[in-house]
Amino acid sequence: MIFGKIEYLNLLPFHMFLKRRLRSSAEKSAWRRHGSVPSRINRAFMTGRVDAAVISSIKSRRCRCTDFGIIADGRVQSVLLLPGRQKNDTESDTSNVLAKVLGLQGEVLIGDKALHYYHRHPGRAIDLAAEWKKREKLPFVFARLCAHSSHFSRIEKLSRDFFAAPPKIPSYILKKEAARHGVTPAEVKAYLRLIYYRMGWPEKKALKRFFRLAEKIDKKR
Repeated sequence: MIFGKIEYLNLLPFHMFLKRRLRSSAEKSAWRRHGSVPSRINRAFMTGRVDAAVISSIKSRRCRCTDFGIIADGRVQSVLLLPGRQKNDTESDTSNVLAKVLGLQGEVLIGDKALHYYHRHPGRAIDLAAEWKKREKLPFVFARLCAHSSHFSRIEKLSRDFFAAPPKIPSYILKKEAARHGVTPAEVKAYLRLIYYRMGWPEKKALKRFFRLAEKIDKKR
């Protein structure tokens, strides 16, 4: 099985879990090789170059997905909009659509560069997850763990096992990942407290709402 890997901090606990649970050195090597940003992982999954991946929620509607997602119930720090001239983030699919659904114009920033901006320029950008929560009174699902049919049962079991025993992040890994992403260990801890992974009925309701609003945007084009 080839698993696509989003190279963002928001999946650090799941990445630690996968390192222990992928079955062979070949699978682990393929997982490391297929690391990239969300928009590229989406394309790799849709074209069958990877068998499973956490893909952007806007691309997941017709896919087989587990109840694992990347979710924020309020601010998230790593998905921002800088008011002004419209500019999409080429690494994103979902967040670009979210800005349009919210009727906001500006430059979308996601991932490490958004986290850096958040800490260096506090209060100068709109946190899109916080804006969604304010308007819809719901959490926001940025991505979902999906798999092609032949691998789905295994991926579904992996997600259940992760929920049953999510790993704790040792301080040495926290420091290593903080340095790699250009933030402090304290900032990583604070950031990961804003994110959770299990989808229940509020998250599924939020996802359906997002899909409906995104469809309305498409019809206006």
